[in-house]
Amino acid sequence: MEYLMVLVISSSIKFATSVLSNDVPQAPVPIPKEKLLVLTVATEETDGFLRFMRSADYFNYTVKVLGMGEVWKGGDVGRSIGGGQKVRLLKNAMEALADQEDLVVLSVDSYDLIFAGGPEEILRKFQQANHKVLFAAEGLVWPDKQLADKYPLVRTGKRYLNSGGIIGYAPYINRIVSQWNLHDNDDDQLFYTKIYLDPLQRESLNMTLDHKCQIFQNLNGAVDEVLLKFGTDRVRVRNTAYDSLPVVVHGNGNTKMYLNYLANYVPNAWNYEHGCSHCDDDVVDFSQLKVGYPNVLVGVFIEQPTPFLPEFFQRLLTLDYPKDKLKLFVHNNEVYHEKHIQRFWEENKNVLNSFKVVGPEENLSQGEARNMAMDLCRQDATCDYYFSIDSDVMLTNRQTLKLLIEQNRKIIGPLVTRHGKLWSNFWGALSLDGYYARSEDYVDIVQRKRVGVWNIPYMAHVYLVKGSALRNELKERNYFVLEKLDPDMALCRNARDMTSHREKDSPSPESFHMLRPPKGVFMYITNRHEFGRLISTANYNISHYNNDLWQIFENPVDWKEKYIHSNYTRIFTDNYLEQPCPDVFWFAVFSEKACDELVEEMEHYGSWSGGKHQDKRIAGGYETVPTDDIHMKQIGFEKEWLHFIREFISPVTLKVFSGYYTKGYALMNFVVKYTPERQAYLRPHHDSSTFTINIALNNKGIDFQGGGCRFHRYNCSIESPRKGWSFMHPGRLTHLHEGLPTTGGTRYIAVSFIDP
Repeated sequence: MEYLMVLVISSSIKFATSVLSNDVPQAPVPIPKEKLLVLTVATEETDGFLRFMRSADYFNYTVKVLGMGEVWKGGDVGRSIGGGQKVRLLKNAMEALADQEDLVVLSVDSYDLIFAGGPEEILRKFQQANHKVLFAAEGLVWPDKQLADKYPLVRTGKRYLNSGGIIGYAPYINRIVSQWNLHDNDDDQLFYTKIYLDPLQRESLNMTLDHKCQIFQNLNGAVDEVLLKFGTDRVRVRNTAYDSLPVVVHGNGNTKMYLNYLANYVPNAWNYEHGCSHCDDDVVDFSQLKVGYPNVLVGVFIEQPTPFLPEFFQRLLTLDYPKDKLKLFVHNNEVYHEKHIQRFWEENKNVLNSFKVVGPEENLSQGEARNMAMDLCRQDATCDYYFSIDSDVMLTNRQTLKLLIEQNRKIIGPLVTRHGKLWSNFWGALSLDGYYARSEDYVDIVQRKRVGVWNIPYMAHVYLVKGSALRNELKERNYFVLEKLDPDMALCRNARDMTSHREKDSPSPESFHMLRPPKGVFMYITNRHEFGRLISTANYNISHYNNDLWQIFENPVDWKEKYIHSNYTRIFTDNYLEQPCPDVFWFAVFSEKACDELVEEMEHYGSWSGGKHQDKRIAGGYETVPTDDIHMKQIGFEKEWLHFIREFISPVTLKVFSGYYTKGYALMNFVVKYTPERQAYLRPHHDSSTFTINIALNNKGIDFQGGGCRFHRYNCSIESPRKGWSFMHPGRLTHLHEGLPTTGGTRYIAVSFIDP
C-alpha cells in the first residue's frame, strides 16, 4: 500500500512538471496578417479586376498584381486549356520571395474572383489545415479527366484540384512554380495537378486540397451548394454542403454570371441594414464638369407598330438635358409611324443638335440598324454617351439621362416594368441554354424592395453606353448580330464574353496564343429611382383611325394619361364637380385628345343614322326618340367603352348617388351629332336607364352655337356644356329632358344609358 501511494504521488509530480514545462500541445501562434501577400495576374484593368481589387481593399489585403500591361498569350482559359502565362509570372515573382520562410503567399485569379473574408480569417484557416501548401478544390476534373482515378480518395469534400486558388509558405510555393518550363499557352491547372498527383512531391511539399471549401469556393459544379448569408455589416457566401464560410469565391467555368449575382451583395455591396453601399462611389458630378454636359447620341428604335408614339417622342423631348447636346438617330421599321415622325421633325427640327431617320424603305434588320446607330457614336470622337431606347419605353422621370450618366458605368439601364406585372427590361439570371431564368432577387428588384445598382446578365429596351467603352472594350463592330439570337441578346452575350473576334469565328487550336481571356464588360440596371414603364405592343391593332383609343386594356396607365381629364381625380380629393340642377352632376372626365379622337373616329366611319325612327341596330327596330348617331358597337369600341364606364364613371356614381352600386352596363352607347341642317335638337323624353351620362366632345362658341340640355321638372337648363365634361342624371321617371337647338356648326356628345 505504501509503495502504491508513492507511485501515485510520483506520477502526479511528473504530470505537474509536464504541464509546467509546456509539454501539453499549445495552440499555434497566429500568423500576423502582415505576413500574407496576395499575388494575382491581370494584364488589363477589366471590370472584373476592379471588382476584385475593391473587395481586397475592403479587407485591407496586401496585393501585388503581376503582368499588368503585358500582352496576354495564355490562351482562352474560359473555353480551353491555357493559363501558363500565370505560372510563368508567378515563378518570376517567387524568385525574390523564396527565402522568406514566414511569408504566406496567396495566389488567386482576379477577373472572376472576390474576397468574402479578411486576412486574419484566411490565415487562421490555413493554419488549421496544418499543411505547407493548400490548393482550392472542386468536384470536376479539368483538363484531363483520365487523371481522376489518380487523385487520393476523400471521405467527404471536393476531390479535385483547382489552380485558381493556392495558399502556402513562400519557399514551398517557390519549389512548386520553379518546376515550370512550359509555354505561356500551356495549361496551368494541368501543371499543378501533375505535381500534386505525384505522391513523393505531395508528401515532401506537404500539399493538400481545401476539400470542404473552408478558404476557397469554386462555383463551377457547386452553385446549388451556395447561398447568401446576410449579416448586419456584410454578406457572406455559405456552403451548405459543408457548412463553411469560404473566404475566396471563384466564378470558374461557366459560373461567372452567378459570381456577378453574388458580388451584388458580397462582401458589402448591399445588405438589408444599409442598402447599397457602393451606389455613390465614383459618381459623375455634373457641377464639376469643366466642359459642360456630355454629348449624347440617342438611338430610337421603332421596330413594330407601337401605341402612344407621339407621347413617347414628347417624353423624350422633355428630358431635363440640354437639347444642343443631343443628337437623334431614329430607325423606323413601320410605314404606319412615318406620319408621327414627320410631325415630330417638323415641330422640333430646330431644337435638337441633329436628327437622322432611317425608314422602312432602307429595309434594315433590327441588328443592322442598332449596329449603325452604335457605330455613329463609336466613330465620333465627340460622342460621350450612346443612349439606346425602344419606342415601347415610356420614361416618366425627366432626370433619367442625368441619373444614368451620374452612375458612371460602361453600360447601365434604368429599370422599367410593365404596369401591374413582373415583366421588366432585364433578366437576373440565365438558363443553361442562355435564356431567361429568374434570380432569387428578381422580384424584389422589380418591386423596388431592394434598391441599388445591380450587375445583371441581360438587359434590353433602354440603356446607356459610354462612348469611351465603344471605342475601347466594345470596339468590335456588329455586336447586335450573333447566331440566331435577337439583337439585344446578341449584344449582351458579346458584352459579357468580350473575347476577341477571332475566337467567335472558332479559331484553330494553334491560334489560341493570339487570344485574350474573356474580360466581360459588366452591365448594370439601376432601380434607385422610378424611371418609367414598358408598354405592351403585342395586340396593337392599327386598322382604326385613332388606334390608341383601343388600348384601355393593354396599356391602361398610358390610356388614362392620354384620354382622361387632368382634373378627374380631383372629383374624389377636392370634390371637384358641380350640381347645376337637382340630381344632375357635372364633372370633368375626358381630355381634349379623347374628345377629338372619338369625333374623328366617328367621322372617319361616317355612317350616321340620320335620326330616323326605323333603326335596325336596336331591338325591335324602332327608336321612339331617335338621334343622328353612330353606336360604339359599330366602330368595334363597345367593350372598351363599357370598361371606361366601369373604371371612370362608376366611382363617380358611388360618390354622388350614395348607396347605389352600378353594374356599369349599358346597351345604348353612342355619339350624337347635332347640326342645324340634319338634326338640331331632341324633343323631351326619358332615357331607358337608371342613370345617363352625356359627355360634351367639342367646344360651344368655337365649334358650334346653341345647344345644351333642359330638365323640365326643375325648369333648369344647362346651356354652356364644357368639352370633356359629363352630365350624370337619373334616366327614368324624374328627369324628363330635351336637347336644346344647335343653331350653328356641329355639336357632338357621347351618351350612355347605364343600367337599363
